[in-house]
Amino acid sequence: MPTAAHEELTFDVTQEIEIAAPIGEVYKALVAQITTENTTPDNRPMPLVLEEWPGGRWFRDLGAGQGHLWGFVQVIKPPTLIEVQGPLFMSYPVSGHVQWQLTQVAGGTELLLSHRAFGMIDPEHREGAVPGWRHILDSVKKAAEGGS
Repeated sequence: MPTAAHEELTFDVTQEIEIAAPIGEVYKALVAQITTENTTPDNRPMPLVLEEWPGGRWFRDLGAGQGHLWGFVQVIKPPTLIEVQGPLFMSYPVSGHVQWQLTQVAGGTELLLSHRAFGMIDPEHREGAVPGWRHILDSVKKAAEGGS
């Protein structure tokens, strides 16, 4: 049974969404939403770069050699899976893993997000991750289904 100390050092978010679009379109929308089209939940632009190969980086490029490494591509299998391991948005002692799994279902695609981490997780990040990931999933759905 997990202890209170264990729960303070771990983080586990799972979210899913059904999207009325073919898996290939959802995959393209996902990549766009976690890179060039990425925004914060309050709709401020926050573009990232994803090098789409195993070992590729996922990072914020702030220009002039500055930026923030979010993680490294662990697995990429278009159009069904992207996994990234790294600290993501947390710049302190933490290790994390995020997975986007896409499955073709009747009427469209199911997109499952899983983000797990362990370390000294800031309570603000713990609370903000749930609406932050929901914002990205909702943005993928809107883009893939042809919304503006």
